[in-house]
Amino acid sequence: MREYYSITELTREFDVSTRTLRFYEDEGLVQPVRRGRTRLFRPSDRHLIRQIMRGKRLGFSINEIREIIQMYKEPPGEVGQLNLMIKRIEEKREDLRQKRRDLEETLAELHQAEESCVERLVELGVNT
Repeated sequence: MREYYSITELTREFDVSTRTLRFYEDEGLVQPVRRGRTRLFRPSDRHLIRQIMRGKRLGFSINEIREIIQMYKEPPGEVGQLNLMIKRIEEKREDLRQKRRDLEETLAELHQAEESCVERLVELGVNT
């Protein structure tokens, strides 16, 4: 296993900008070693970046990701982290279900509006 990764290597690996990695550093999610102006990321930082990216893909906010990561570092540790993750996943799942219901309702309303427009055009004698 390598001792350090450069910011350039990680930006390429995770397809993110250097600004994104600096943001994660500013947010306290990763803590690369500094040698002058150079950031050197440890394997543990690389793992955290992978977890952050996964959390972002799942729709978690930076604060939610921070909470999950922090829980791993402190009691109740991994068990607490896993339980919190399960809870957050269910919350996200329910949020997505609600969005799906909202979208279906909006689509039905659009269909009804379109039907009303077509009916009115027929009443006016306009062929569609």
